[in-house]
Parts: sequence; structure tokens; C-alpha cells
Amino acid sequence: MQIKKSFWAPGVIGLIAVISGGWLLQQGGQGNVYTQNKVFTDVLRTVSDRYVEEIDPAELYDMAIDGLLQQLGDPHSTLLRPADYADLRLSTTGNYGGLGIRIDQNGEWITVVQTLPNTPAERVGLRPGDRLIEVDGESMRGWNADKAVSALRGPKGSAIDLMIMRIGVPEPFPVTIERDEIHVVYVTAFMYEPRIGYIRHQQFSANSADEIRAAIAALGEEGMEGLILDLRGNPGGLLEEGVAVSDIFLKSGSEVVETRSRVPDQNDTFFAEHKPIDADVPVIVLVDYFSASASEIVAGALQDHDRALVVGTTTYGKGSVQTLYPLPGGNFLKLTTAKWYTPSGRSIQREQGDQDVTVIAMDDVSGEPNEMSASAEVFYTTSGREVYGGGGINPDLLVRTDTTTVVEREFRTMLGEQLASYYDAVFRFAVAYADAHPELDADFDVTTKMLGELYAWLEDSGLEVDRELFEGSSRLVERELGIQLATVAFDEVTSLRRRLVLDRQVETAAELLREGGTQSQLFALAERRQGDELPVAHEQ
Repeated sequence: MQIKKSFWAPGVIGLIAVISGGWLLQQGGQGNVYTQNKVFTDVLRTVSDRYVEEIDPAELYDMAIDGLLQQLGDPHSTLLRPADYADLRLSTTGNYGGLGIRIDQNGEWITVVQTLPNTPAERVGLRPGDRLIEVDGESMRGWNADKAVSALRGPKGSAIDLMIMRIGVPEPFPVTIERDEIHVVYVTAFMYEPRIGYIRHQQFSANSADEIRAAIAALGEEGMEGLILDLRGNPGGLLEEGVAVSDIFLKSGSEVVETRSRVPDQNDTFFAEHKPIDADVPVIVLVDYFSASASEIVAGALQDHDRALVVGTTTYGKGSVQTLYPLPGGNFLKLTTAKWYTPSGRSIQREQGDQDVTVIAMDDVSGEPNEMSASAEVFYTTSGREVYGGGGINPDLLVRTDTTTVVEREFRTMLGEQLASYYDAVFRFAVAYADAHPELDADFDVTTKMLGELYAWLEDSGLEVDRELFEGSSRLVERELGIQLATVAFDEVTSLRRRLVLDRQVETAAELLREGGTQSQLFALAERRQGDELPVAHEQ
């Protein structure tokens, strides 16, 4: 996303009256822009004066603005009110005034999932599993996570009063916390196994390139000889950071991405400017349907320049540039002004209603499309490898996520409306187990005894769980319990390691890096394996 540096601030009313009026009457071929403006004004006045229910004129203007932008058919063009803009700044800077907790909605209550180190929450002793039942005297029963986040955030130095319910403590107790500046780190890195480094990047913020560069340097000191860069689920963010992350891997002068627009000042080509770090280390980029925007810039640039093997499923196809235009009242117009093209000339944008793009199957667990057919238009990488257009980035090696067995699907079906309560019960069991076993090691195994205790906990929680289906789904139950225990008892790296258990895409990447010591060897291995990636049959 580009941030417009010049201050462009016409009056909102004039902007909407002219543009909306033009749209209204141009459809009927009536008059010029002045007549169209008058029609809009007359409609607005008549609705304000005579509609069956009274509506604040300011609200009518908001409705007109939203209607205009909606008619563009572009979900990325929108008016950002001050609160929306504040959320956008948070996502792109990674800084906010808050408590330093990760929360989730479990049943009727907002529950602390994790406390971040060196934050106000950790300093006052908040713990995973704590339920937030009141904030500043107001009950939080039934709140969703968005509403809770809005209430918990605030200016640095301001105080907030919470009422906490904790497992093992019979009565709720009050806690007063002074908010502080919280920095969200979107990069997690560790050695997946000897010689193979792993970096997960969740969102492109103002610090992405610096954090990834530092992670690569640290992994290099630990003996990394191959890298997995995981961009799955990364919705993107700042265009500049997508370019800067690509710059880490590409030779100076290599094209990263091009923007094309009908507006001349929006046409631009971005190039790598620095010497690449660890140019000889082979790289695999993992992507999925939820990789979008700046994630697609990085994957497309590294793929087109033969700097990385792209593995996973086809990306989302969010290849448009949004420019922010300041407006009165602290509002901003976020408007699509250009589209992105990879170095080989592929448009990243997947056009709405594209008949060449068809979802083949949906994954049972993630809900992610396992395969998408794309346009047959062929493009070529720097070395002459074929890559395909059609929107999004098509992987060099299609690897679907794992699928569930018949018994595992029956287990989920059996839980039915109890599913949310089931996950809440597993989480709360993990909190209680971690409290009762302070000696738990980060490399713990989920044992049969632990599963038995979990089953008893589920029964005590009032859930009706078929024992045979529970035991037949032990693979999934072990993974879920392992994740929750790692989250409440250890750090982000330990938690993420547990999430990668049974991760078919990560394991495939690791297998390739074990076999191939160079980037060209990875391409050859992937080409041979592509035919083996046939649709995964469910166990019968």
C-alpha cells in the first residue's frame, strides 16, 4: 500500500455530491455534471426532509459515501473513519498502547491465551486461562474479541480496571493495569532441524525487512544451509516492505514489482538496491490461499528470478495498490489506484468473476482451497522456467494441506454444537495441567495418560464425547493439546513448533532441502515430484 505524501483534502460533501451525482445521472444519460450535482442534492434534501424516519443529515452523507464506494465493486476502496485509520496504523507499524496479552473468545468469556514478555500484563501477573469478566466496571460476558480489543487498548500511561476469574481461585479478583506501548513482532524464526532454518512472517509492517534480515543472520550463525520462508496466512501490508523483503534475497538491480495505472504518477517499477544476504542458501517460500498482497509480491519476485522455490497452494490474488487520501475530520479515502505485476509480467490481481479460476476442493480442517485452476497463459522466469498467470501466485510445487480420516471427521461431526466448548475445555485443561506440572519440558510428549485425563476433564465439563471416536482421533487431539500446552506454558517459538506438527507443506519443504543443496537442485526435485502430488484420498 502506498501512502500519499501530499495533502489532498477537498470537502467531503463537495466530493460526494459531484462524484455520486455524476454516477446517478450518467447511468440515465441525463445532463452534465452540474445537473447531476443538483439531482444528488435534491435527493439528499428530500430524503432528509420527508423520509418516513428521521435520519441525521451527516449520516446520509456517510451512507452516500459508502454506497458510492460499494458500487465500484472493489472491496479494497473504502472510507476510513478515524478509528479505522488507527487500526490501519497499528497493523502497519506494529505499535499500540495496551496490556500485552493475546486473547480469544472462549464460550461467553474473553480469555487470556498468552501474555507477552516485558509487558504490563506480565508485570501484574496475568496468566493464560484468566477470564476477563469485567472492564472498568462493565461486564464482558458475551463480548467478541474485536470489542474486547477496542476496550483494552488505549493511550500509553492510562489505567484500566479488570475483574479476573482464574482457574483454581474460587472468587473473581480485581487488577488495575497501566497501559504501555506494545510492539507486535510479526517474525518468528528458529532452526526447524539441523541445517534448515524456518522463518514465519505474519504481516508486512514497517519493521518487516529489518526483522527478517536479522533473523536470517541469526540462523546463519546457527548453521543454516537452507531456509523455509513461511508466508502462509500473511495478508500483506505495506508495499514498501514487500519490496524491501524481496531486496534481502535478490541481486541489486533486479526488478521486484511494477505498478500500472491510468494515473501517470502511480506508474512505477521497484528494484532491489542492496547486496543479497546469503545468496547461496537455497530458499523455499510457503504460500496458501490466504497469502495476499505484499506476500504475493515477495513470492512472485523470488519465483520469477529463480531465487526461491514456491511451495503450497495458489495465493489469494490481491494485486492492487491502495493510496490514502486525507479528508476532513480525520478521515481517509483508501482508493485502489494501480495494479501490481511481477517481473515476468504476470498480474497478481485475480479479477472478480474470473471464469478461469475454479476452486477444486476445500480442506477439511483449514477451509482453504486445496487447488485452484488458473489461466493457461504462460510466462517465463529469468532462467526460462514456465510460470502461470491468472491471478495470484501459482506454486512451483502444489502441496495440499493434510486431510482428515473418516473417524476424525466423525469425531468433529459428533461434537457438533459442542465444538467451541470442546476447544475451550482443551485450553482450560492445558492451563490446569501446566500449573500442576511446573517441571514440564518444552519437548514434552502428549502421552496416553494425558489423553485419559483430558477425556475425564471433558466429561466433568459436561461435554458428551464418544470415547471410541475420541481415541480414534488421537492424532488430532494430541496435536491440539500439544499446541495449547506449549502456548500456555512456553514461548512463541515452542508454540509454533507444535503447530507445525503434521504440517504436510512444511515437511515437504524440509524433505526437499535435505535432498537439494542448491536452488537449481530444488527446482529439479520439485519438477520430478509435481506429478506425485495427486489428489489425497480420504481414508475409507
